Amino acid sequence: MRELRKATGLSQEAFADKCGFARSYMSRVERGGANPSLDAIQIIADGLAVPVARLFE
Repeated sequence: MRELRKATGLSQEAFADKCGFARSYMSRVERGGANPSLDAIQIIADGLAVPVARLFE
């Protein structure tokens, strides 16, 4: 997810804002310290303009 976010040119804070999440939550998700819900995974995929499956490659 971090690589995909960086490819969009967004900072972690800007991407978290775009998705409606706190930056601290987004940081935990990127580091594997949080287990996002299916809804959150869909929001993240939409924010990155990729299919959900791409997040798991």
